[in-house]
Amino acid sequence: MQTINALVPELAVKSYRVSRNFYLTILGFTLIYERSEEGFGFFALGASQIMLDQIGLGRDFGDTDGQLGRGVNFQIGLDALDPLLERLKANAIMPYLSPETRWYRRDDVEIGQYQCVVADPDGYLLRFVQVLGTRPVTAS
Repeated sequence: MQTINALVPELAVKSYRVSRNFYLTILGFTLIYERSEEGFGFFALGASQIMLDQIGLGRDFGDTDGQLGRGVNFQIGLDALDPLLERLKANAIMPYLSPETRWYRRDDVEIGQYQCVVADPDGYLLRFVQVLGTRPVTAS
């Protein structure tokens, strides 16, 4: 049995079937368990975990007013980003943010990330990150 992380987001989705397929087939998540009659599933990718819950089935939290995924960006760590990029390409899905290498300052070091952002079927932004290591802060 897999341990549940201390923080696991639950995303309201319009179609559990569509989102389930996207997370499993395109993004490479694994289904840990589901209650299909409620449109609910618990998924994992490496150490990252996420729950999907279809609006209108089971219990809902608040009025979504049709606005899903606005203003949130979930970072998901991967050992390698290229396999995901290959699955996106094979399924004709364009990343929301094309693959890039960025260095972010944290105190006196920079952390390198090879990353891209993918929008799921409901507009939630998923930032997939392969950590490249650290280096001293460069003068700018």
